[in-house]
Amino acid sequence: MPKQKAIKEKGVSAETQQKCALYIRVSTHWQIDKDSLPLQREELINYCKYVLYINSYEVFEDAGFSAKNTERPAYQQMMARLRSGEFSHIVVWKIDRISRNLIDFATMYEEIKRLGVTFVSKNEQFDTSSAMGEAMLKIILVFAELERKVTSERIAAIMLSRASNGQWNGGRTPFGYSYDKESNTFVIDESEASVVRMIYDMYEKERSLLTVAKALNGQGIKSRRGYEWTPVTVQGILRNPFYNGTLRYNYRDESKSRGNAGHDFKTESDWIMIDNHHVPLVDRVQWEKVSDMLTGNRRLVGSGATYNRNNVHIFAGLLRCGNCGSRMAAQANNARANGWRPSIYSCYKRRISNACDNKYVSDITIGPIALNYVANMIKAYNSFGRTTDVATLEKKLLRGDALAEVDHIEGHGLQELYNTFRHEKFPDMPFERDEQTSTAEKETQEMDLLASEKRRNERALTRLQNLFLYGDEVISEKDYLIERKRISDELANIDDRLEVLEKDRSNQFSVADNDFIGNATYFLTAQSLIGKRDIDYAKYIRKIDPHDLKVFLGSIVQNFCIKNGRIESIRFKNGVEHRFLYKDSNE
Repeated sequence: MPKQKAIKEKGVSAETQQKCALYIRVSTHWQIDKDSLPLQREELINYCKYVLYINSYEVFEDAGFSAKNTERPAYQQMMARLRSGEFSHIVVWKIDRISRNLIDFATMYEEIKRLGVTFVSKNEQFDTSSAMGEAMLKIILVFAELERKVTSERIAAIMLSRASNGQWNGGRTPFGYSYDKESNTFVIDESEASVVRMIYDMYEKERSLLTVAKALNGQGIKSRRGYEWTPVTVQGILRNPFYNGTLRYNYRDESKSRGNAGHDFKTESDWIMIDNHHVPLVDRVQWEKVSDMLTGNRRLVGSGATYNRNNVHIFAGLLRCGNCGSRMAAQANNARANGWRPSIYSCYKRRISNACDNKYVSDITIGPIALNYVANMIKAYNSFGRTTDVATLEKKLLRGDALAEVDHIEGHGLQELYNTFRHEKFPDMPFERDEQTSTAEKETQEMDLLASEKRRNERALTRLQNLFLYGDEVISEKDYLIERKRISDELANIDDRLEVLEKDRSNQFSVADNDFIGNATYFLTAQSLIGKRDIDYAKYIRKIDPHDLKVFLGSIVQNFCIKNGRIESIRFKNGVEHRFLYKDSNE
């Protein structure tokens, strides 16, 4: 009989204070149908009553969830209630019902150990109230994780074997083709195939990805997903050997982050290449010729023949077009007499399709506003007092010649900055937040929903693979591939949207955070600028390493919105936007 833990508190007996959290989980609906959940429930209730002698319990049940991670609703609910001190024991059917991931379980176990909660596994016949039980738990968990990794390796090996035999493992069907589920073959889609052939012929003639993209957009030709063409999407088609009839698999390193084209490929010795796999859209001679052209152009760029890599575009990646919302592309302007080459930025949509009429902008124009405004924020924060009002804060933010043309700052962003400063410096004062839901909050809500949907699809994909490879019920290869492709496509769409949102929300900060204030003050003071009323951007930029300024601005600013050749608004990393209304504006 297990030794019960004595609980003495204000005369309340151990029996009345002890309560078990019974956690049960199965990973597939097949297990559910085979009464695995009812069996676990009955066994754990009996164990709680007749072995632990605890009559108070509650069952937490996760049906159809993998043990790969702890993102399970009943599990999360149980842990939240554990932290409130409601339970004295966690009882599970087997240890891998909680997790097969060593790190996840170790984190959970350290937490419940601090809470004084005993972990009990019925089938392994141990509980962590003893040193031996705790040691056995850790040993078993190592083997549970080993099993998961071995299973993952077996699945990967099967996928590689299928690809080596020329079988399609799912994913997005390349532009120009459709996939025939009946025959498991690729069929040419002539409506798209003509565009692919046009891309190859045009690039062979023009040798410019930008020229090809502009020509396609000029003709109103859209990608499969309805987007305009860019040099990157054009290059993706020109580089893909699928168009010469070759199936390529296992060439991307999935451990690398998305979006690092050219830096996330495995070595070619790991690739699986199947020639003559399907009907080609371009002949191999043309494909290889175009590939050589692309490689040659890359060498020219890398050599500096057409691009000066020593020129730092400080605002590159931070500027957004105020007309169409596109990003703004950077290029070096003409050199000045002193040798300095400022950067100019133009709307990317205008560059690739002439579809936007927003003016280009130079960092000579936007640099002084950006730098002086950030410096004014630091000064305003340092001088912020209990009697400072919103109007005074606005005057401090707009001091200096660089901001002389700004009439005022839009009220919502200004008020939010004021509230943040006041709360940070004087937490005892009432703090009222604007009732309007901020863009940052909306983005966070969307990211939460997308993350939940992604986890659901990942679980579905894992269950599908396990069912196909190891399930008792037979699922045909055809049905498996159809369903796998559907789930993979859905995950790809979710990843695309999350990537956009994550870039927008990355490295968030509060404008009143000590880190931000400290770093910004240090940066500006180090350049002897914090005490000056105006920062002369043209002189300043020639005295410092422009990389430092680029990194600094990128750490605090999400984007600058540019319209009619000037900054319309600044959105910071915390989602707060400061919108400028100019004196000559009709808004």
